Amino acid sequence: MSPTAFRQPGSAGQVAAPELTAARVAGTPVDEVLQWLATSVEGLSVADASARLARHGPNALRTHRVRAIAVLGSQLRNAVLILLAVTAAIAFFLGDSTQAIIIGVILVASVGLGFVNEYRAERASAALHSSVHHSAVVRRDGQFCRVDVTDLVPGDVIRLALGEVVPADIRLIDVNGLECDESILSGESSASEKSTQSVNSGVGLTDSSDLAFMGTVVSAGDGTGLVYATGLDTQFGRIAAGLGQRQPETEFQAGLRRFSYLLLWVALTLTLLILVTNLLLRRPVIDSVLFALAIAVGITPQLLPAVVSASLATGSRRLAKLKVLVKRLVCIEDLGDIDVLITDKTGTLTEGRISLVDAVDPAGVHADGVLRAALLTTDVDAASAAVSANAMDAALWESPDATRLASTTAHRIATLPFDHTRRAVSALLDDGGERWLVVKGAPEQVMANCLTTPAQEHLAGSTLDALFADGRRVVAVASKPAPDLTAVTADDECGLTLNGFLVFADEPKTAARDSLTQLSALGIEVKVATGDNPLVAEKVCTDLGLVSKGTITGAEIDTLDDAGFLLAAQNHTIFARISPEQKARLIVSMRKCGRSVAFLGDGVNDALALHAADVGISVDTATDVAKDAADVVLLEKDLGVLAAGVAEGRRIFANTIKYVLMGTSSNFGNMFSAAAASAVLSFLPMLPSQILLNNLLYDSSQLAIPTDHVDAEQLQAPSHWNIAFIRRFMLTFGPISSLFDFITFALMLGLLHAGPVEFRTGWFVESLATQTLIIFAIRTRKVPFFRSRPSGVLTLTTLVVVGVGIVLTVSPWARSLGFTTLPWQFYIALAVMTVAYLLLVEVTKKFFYAAGARPDNAPKRTRAREHRIHRRAARFSHAGRIA
Repeated sequence: MSPTAFRQPGSAGQVAAPELTAARVAGTPVDEVLQWLATSVEGLSVADASARLARHGPNALRTHRVRAIAVLGSQLRNAVLILLAVTAAIAFFLGDSTQAIIIGVILVASVGLGFVNEYRAERASAALHSSVHHSAVVRRDGQFCRVDVTDLVPGDVIRLALGEVVPADIRLIDVNGLECDESILSGESSASEKSTQSVNSGVGLTDSSDLAFMGTVVSAGDGTGLVYATGLDTQFGRIAAGLGQRQPETEFQAGLRRFSYLLLWVALTLTLLILVTNLLLRRPVIDSVLFALAIAVGITPQLLPAVVSASLATGSRRLAKLKVLVKRLVCIEDLGDIDVLITDKTGTLTEGRISLVDAVDPAGVHADGVLRAALLTTDVDAASAAVSANAMDAALWESPDATRLASTTAHRIATLPFDHTRRAVSALLDDGGERWLVVKGAPEQVMANCLTTPAQEHLAGSTLDALFADGRRVVAVASKPAPDLTAVTADDECGLTLNGFLVFADEPKTAARDSLTQLSALGIEVKVATGDNPLVAEKVCTDLGLVSKGTITGAEIDTLDDAGFLLAAQNHTIFARISPEQKARLIVSMRKCGRSVAFLGDGVNDALALHAADVGISVDTATDVAKDAADVVLLEKDLGVLAAGVAEGRRIFANTIKYVLMGTSSNFGNMFSAAAASAVLSFLPMLPSQILLNNLLYDSSQLAIPTDHVDAEQLQAPSHWNIAFIRRFMLTFGPISSLFDFITFALMLGLLHAGPVEFRTGWFVESLATQTLIIFAIRTRKVPFFRSRPSGVLTLTTLVVVGVGIVLTVSPWARSLGFTTLPWQFYIALAVMTVAYLLLVEVTKKFFYAAGARPDNAPKRTRAREHRIHRRAARFSHAGRIA
């Protein structure tokens, strides 16, 4: 934070505040930092906060807005378009303005269409992002309230709670078992314990125990702190700024890049070969160069960027209607890659509405005392009308007897918050002058700390088994006298007496059965990772018809080595009582098996798994850390919505590949034919401008590909970029195109005795017809039209383009374009050749796919610290837009 003058409370003058860096604040008494920031433990006034916000700007790392210039720049960063631009410039300086104009039209069409589609999609995505907010609890005018994290300013006093991402750099004022996961900054996986006094060892900033840093996660406890730095002035902000604006490349983008390199290699090789051949034949240098450049342009799918942008834009609009928020457009395709979904249970397979069924003693008999003890351990003061932020605690207070039982003289002296290691919460109570320690948490861990006889243990176990078998969620309550305690530690949670159990209901979600069926139809294996009891998880899965290959618990997982865990990950469906670290390990193991894994979670304990997954998925109602870690945010927690998103991702990829395959096959065949013909003919087989015009018409017809239908079979499994497959497809179907080109050559020269103009006109029409109509065969593995119908828009545009190509040869512009009118016999021969060509392609297609050629492989994305910082940085972006 730069030096800034603050008005001291009660002072008429201005004093210069020192630059508040972490090194300066660490170890400095809170009172002194408060004085530096001209604030108090009661926080700022609303007016003062507004003034400081205007002075310092929003608490954001970057101001993310949809900028037209940025979208245009992303369109121009494409190897194919760069090749086109260079070719146009060379053609212009060599005097062929017609060729330069045609290439310019192609460039403008590709960039323009891509820009319009992506800009519209980005605007739609930004509108959705505006509905996803991150907030912080801040004290303003002496009262705690929630504000957007971007409104925080230096001098604010904020409250931190379990599961939250620290929204700014703060000096801690008070803590209650507070621990922060600082791996995003330090790389250390263990949580850092916090206190109000610095114990900085001098090793690093994250060793300053009295500071909490933006981007780190509250993994245990709670506390309050004083904001001393926001936005780019924070430690996290400096790192994020150093990474720059550019996002890490996704697998889809990497595939496009590799494909572009393949085309450039083929184009350059063919260009040099043609140029050398023509020069050896002593043809004019300029004509040879222009022809070679036209071949280079002709072999590239010039409108690929526009087709990809149109596909992604169409997909984003469809997903927006389904309330699926994808943080970046290219992540839509990543969503279609998944073949394993690991999900939590609560709110996904169940309704997520927890209600208290009963409070019972170890024998299963109703007991008011168990409910009363539980109410006193919640995060709500019995004398207030506040509502708990914890779903189970809220359910306790919603029970009919809560108010009556809470009317007591008992009050809390100290608490030990819940954490995911102990899986319990404790409260030290003063009840009528007697002190009691009450512990509430997971039955297995609470009962392990109880003093019970074998008979009592058997009785409680039987009660638990019956409740779990009925699909109930159960929390154990235990207590002991604690006359000497003044504070609570984990070591005090021993020697307890089991009071009984709290029984909660969370019914299976009715719509989940159909959603699971949809996911199964997409070839996605669903696995359940839950912190709940295995019997409860099995009951829910059985009720929903999810076939289980087996259940394993976190305790059993701890006994397995890496090889054993790998087998367990493959051979089990339900993973119960599983820890956050085990969830992440499960995902890593599945990825080692070659699977593309998505993880759906919404809690703080899901953050590690969300980062480890190929696709992290969360929901709008999730904790901040879960939303921050996710690639995709569902505005409705519904597996059916997720299934639709996966199908959309696969549909986009399938349509993109259609364009790629037809372009690389027919373009390669036609350009190879041109190269071969130029070596044996005494004239150029087609003028450079005609080659480019042919490609402009052909590519224009393919802009309708994003509207095409996709066969259901293509949605049943993910497909990935496979350059080897594309190369094989090109070398298989390209020669078929060339074969019919050579037949056309024979027809024009041998039967029609065509001169140069007639020859070029005939081949122009034939090549346009064959390479355009082949889309109907390539778009499906089935018999086109009869078993797989293309979209009406694609059919219409394809036929119109062929018609336009024929009309051009008889139009008033025919002579200037180098065309002439052909005899009617040619068109009869053309129709016969086109039908024969498509039939041969159909036969070859069956053999090609029957031989096991598949357009997929399974590349895996890797997630590095840079990916995580980019994600976390998005959370603090202005206007709520997630990068």
